[in-house]
Amino acid sequence: VHPNVSQGCQGGCATCSDYNGCLSCKPRLFFVLERIGMKQIGVCLSSCPSGYYGTRYPDINKCAKCKADCDTCFTRNFCTKCKSGFYLYSGKCLEKCPDGLEANNHTMECTSIVHCEASEWSPWSPCTKKGKTCGFKRGNEVRVREIVQHPSARGNPCPATSESRKCIVQRKRCQKEGKGKKNREEKRKKSNKDESKETRQESKGRAARRQNREQRENNNKTQPKKRKALNKEQNLAPVDTAH
Repeated sequence: VHPNVSQGCQGGCATCSDYNGCLSCKPRLFFVLERIGMKQIGVCLSSCPSGYYGTRYPDINKCAKCKADCDTCFTRNFCTKCKSGFYLYSGKCLEKCPDGLEANNHTMECTSIVHCEASEWSPWSPCTKKGKTCGFKRGNEVRVREIVQHPSARGNPCPATSESRKCIVQRKRCQKEGKGKKNREEKRKKSNKDESKETRQESKGRAARRQNREQRENNNKTQPKKRKALNKEQNLAPVDTAH
């Protein structure tokens, strides 16, 4: 250590020298040695750099190196990220994963082997042949299932997701599309015609009932007047006194 120790240091140093850099750090900062060529100087940081872990002591906080195969670590014996070519498992960096585990090249970790899982089979489909369900005796029916869990690299592969088998149906003649369409159109027109006829009949019935009701109301209004006029005429008629 150079004997010229300064108290007015920069960059978080509590004490420093021109030759060695920081000699001690301010509270809560970590002291670490950085190599510059053949020379090492002390620096004070708020957190330890990659490849180091922090240790706190009453008099000083230091950054210590992780193991050679460890990129970042929590302590010297517990790694959190491994260097290239190693796989992380339980805080250790391994070149090969233990039995029952597989290497994940994306996360660079040893993970559990995942096997494929499929759902239950669906019911068999209707018996068909060339997309039709009539006009044949022998056809095929199929059933399917879905993959609910895809496998990892070393997991068991997925089974088939569809099955087909021969089937026999009672032979029936296919209804012609044109004829069937024509029949449906005729039925629709007839239904519309019947509905229109019923609607017209209902309308006529309502009109007749309304006319009868109005006529009764008019009769009820005019009958008192007629009776009153008749009574008046009877009272004014001359009395025949000649006998």
